[in-house]
Amino acid sequence: MYFDYDVTAFSAVGSTGVAGLKIGLKGDIAADWPAAATPVTSPTLPVTKTWLEMQSNPHYTHSVRYAPGRGTGAGAADVVAAVYQPEVTSTLPAGWVDESPKTGKPFMFAPRWDAAAYLRNSTGAGNPANRGGAAFSMIATLEYSSRPGAPEQAVAEHIRQAFTDPKSTRPLNALKNVPGDTVQEPLHRLFLDQKRHDRNRAVAVRECRRYWGGTYTDGGKECDEFPFASTYEGSAIAEYDVHVEKNSFSVQPVPGHENGAAGTLLRGFYNANRIIDGPEDGFIVKIN
Repeated sequence: MYFDYDVTAFSAVGSTGVAGLKIGLKGDIAADWPAAATPVTSPTLPVTKTWLEMQSNPHYTHSVRYAPGRGTGAGAADVVAAVYQPEVTSTLPAGWVDESPKTGKPFMFAPRWDAAAYLRNSTGAGNPANRGGAAFSMIATLEYSSRPGAPEQAVAEHIRQAFTDPKSTRPLNALKNVPGDTVQEPLHRLFLDQKRHDRNRAVAVRECRRYWGGTYTDGGKECDEFPFASTYEGSAIAEYDVHVEKNSFSVQPVPGHENGAAGTLLRGFYNANRIIDGPEDGFIVKIN
């Protein structure tokens, strides 16, 4: 993972000693999990330079890397989590009186490294030592478009209905609450348990047949389900978690090519954001 530091917007007014002001940049790994994992960092930081030196050379890139095989996680996700803390200091020149050095620590989302076999760069382009990648530990957002002409329009409209008017969707449930649109109720990727994934699909197809009959596929339609079959919140969740309200999902026949387009976007989203299997990594869906 690469952290870019840019010191910009230099401005001095009047008679000052700013030429002797020193600016320091530093990036620390405050903690990491598992503790035995050891980062390899570039020597570009820490750096301390005068105002004038920093003005002429304001850009620095700090890299942090964990080697594959140092992490944890089901299905060999090989995850290392860390707290990365940037630090900026200013030190007054001799003769100037104020708090010195003065330190600022900007907020940074926690980074995460993994070498999951089901994500991009799983082989390191032939070099196992370079496999894996990094992302920030945050709730990612999958965006679908309901605009006319959007390849995934029908799926987007289905999901919007599930979010805004769940009681009108099938299967019927007056208490239905479909998760996935807020950070308080995110979705979680299901990849390792193929049997559960298949069960999600089977339950969804059963409900499509129940409400639209065996001819729901006429005209090239497919049974679209939300939450996705590739999530733990999929159609069969009540069979695995007794605390979940039954029928808190939605199904609807949609044109097959639009369902396929939505699936392609979902798979790309999983890879681009390095979404790993399990409850530690959530995401939400937004319809525009």
